[in-house]
Amino acid sequence: MSASELKDFSRLAIHTITTKAWSLEECVDRFSGAGVKGITVWRQALEGRNDVAIGAAGARIRGAGLEVVSLCRGGFFPGKTEADRTKALDDNRRAIAEAAALGAPLIVLVCGAVPGIPLEEARKHIADGIAALLPEASAAKVKLSIEPLHPMYAGDRSAVNTLGQANDIVEQLRSPWVGVAADVFHLWWDPALEAEIARCAKLGALDAFHICDWLSPMADMLNDRGLMGEGCIPIRKIRGWVEAAGFKGFNEVEIFSQRHWARDPKDFLKDITAAYLKHS
Repeated sequence: MSASELKDFSRLAIHTITTKAWSLEECVDRFSGAGVKGITVWRQALEGRNDVAIGAAGARIRGAGLEVVSLCRGGFFPGKTEADRTKALDDNRRAIAEAAALGAPLIVLVCGAVPGIPLEEARKHIADGIAALLPEASAAKVKLSIEPLHPMYAGDRSAVNTLGQANDIVEQLRSPWVGVAADVFHLWWDPALEAEIARCAKLGALDAFHICDWLSPMADMLNDRGLMGEGCIPIRKIRGWVEAAGFKGFNEVEIFSQRHWARDPKDFLKDITAAYLKHS
């Protein structure tokens, strides 16, 4: 691989869920071998490991020349009972401990929604839940980054559906340990997106930037995301807004796709790097 190609990949990160068939170790070896420089680790890749083993995994990642961009995911705060909400907080405290052991600077929060709980109430559960975690997050030096999800998920996955709503929570909590993860899949449709990206940056809250593409038609609302260039998201325009706002972090490829998961992951990885250069 040429020096110019390596330079082009200097801000490319890939989520382990994107190449779902590979173990964490396989992701590390394959991503590093392809010239990728960052990795976001999904928590299922750490299942069965204690903090010592998670720390060793983090050391292996860094030893391969990769940066741990984030741990994904925490959240799911709303609950119909106090016991449900307490259980969610306990799981998020565990996620903070995992992130600290791994050496991840932030946790991506999919904030949650529950059928039957009004969105306004769910958003209060979310803000209260994040606030309750701030002492642990601060002590561990792990940021909690709210990822707004597309409105089609408002019923059962997240009551935070615009970047504006995420920014409102950041402003409400006023903590350096709360920020935002912006994903083009969820946000590209929003006419206020450019202004809210600028607002997010002014709040010092723009922590992460995720990329993939929106297919039309979409076979599955969760597991049919496209490779960059396969769909209709203006990725380069949105990336331009993010960079104009001062973001200098990784462009993280996060793709849920039964179609792509059925392929040989080695071929998929080659297509990811090619699409990144051409369409991102």
